[in-house]
Amino acid sequence: MKDDDKSRATSHELIDADLALLQRPLIDVRAPIEFAAGALPGAINLPLMDDDERREVGIRYKHAGQASAVELGNRLVSGESREARLVAWEQAIKAAPDSVIYCFRGGMRSKISQQWLAERGYPLPRIRGGWKAMRTRFIETLEAHSQAPLLLVAGLTGCAKTALVNSLDSGVDLEGHARHKGSAFGQHPLAGPSQIDFEHGLTLDLMRLPHARVVEDESQRIGRLAIPATFWQVMKAAPCIRVEMPLEWRLEQIRKDYIEDLSAIYHRDYGPHLGEVLFRKQLSGALKRLGKRLGGERLARLTEAQQRAFVAQRHGNVQAHEAWLAPLLQEYYDPMYRHQIEHQPRPTLHVGDWDSCLAVARQWEREQAG
Repeated sequence: MKDDDKSRATSHELIDADLALLQRPLIDVRAPIEFAAGALPGAINLPLMDDDERREVGIRYKHAGQASAVELGNRLVSGESREARLVAWEQAIKAAPDSVIYCFRGGMRSKISQQWLAERGYPLPRIRGGWKAMRTRFIETLEAHSQAPLLLVAGLTGCAKTALVNSLDSGVDLEGHARHKGSAFGQHPLAGPSQIDFEHGLTLDLMRLPHARVVEDESQRIGRLAIPATFWQVMKAAPCIRVEMPLEWRLEQIRKDYIEDLSAIYHRDYGPHLGEVLFRKQLSGALKRLGKRLGGERLARLTEAQQRAFVAQRHGNVQAHEAWLAPLLQEYYDPMYRHQIEHQPRPTLHVGDWDSCLAVARQWEREQAG
């Protein structure tokens, strides 16, 4: 067979949707707005049409049908814009020759992209059913992999539960996947993932740990994201270990996580001036959002202490934040958590300090493996 015959033979190759394709480089030709809403892990977005072009073609398709929509798309993506997109694809393929291409349903956009690439000497396979078929595989896999034995790490705010989870071979960091620490103060400076991307990351972790998992005891929502219903039902029935540490120890952990580390991230990403403004805005805004639950008098008292702590921190006194963190724990977070324990009891394997809970969790891992 001649080379051009081989090119024609593979220029329309379709590959069935399978999560094993995640091991290959993936080129997503959907519009940026679609990619931002949820993509396949590791995929790069090199769209056939930008958001405005996609919107125009969609309107044409709705009112005049497919043929007219294709004609408009060819007109919108032509000349220099067409060449620029082909060059971007070619550069990606040269860096990763075994790439696979996909669009939303594996239809017109990936087929056109595939055809254009084949004409330039780059016969690339595309995924049958596209992103939608792969999303279905993810949902099926998440459902199938949610049922393994699960252990929860519970405890008052500041007990370093996430650090304990991450110290375990079977740990699954839900807050890490959500890029959010779970409380009103837990928003990360960088934008978090979409709900779909959160679910995809969790699914891959569950696939990695088919026999047992340890996660932090969470509510179903972590920030604006929701733990998938099937996995959440398993969490609700799972046994737990409960970390109990003194207030001083917890304050040190919270000060590091929510003050020192958070401030360092903002200063690194936005510079010393804007970073400081945004850091203060996040903490003061988080406290204000608790206003209805704290009550007016308490909110005013904590806000005043927080503002004094910002001034003291500027002069090197980070511990000044304990003046508002300590009463926030004692008067709000601790009573709320103890109320949850009383009204939503869980099977408890162990209650103790951080080190003893880590030892019990490791023993539980060994038992599950055995």
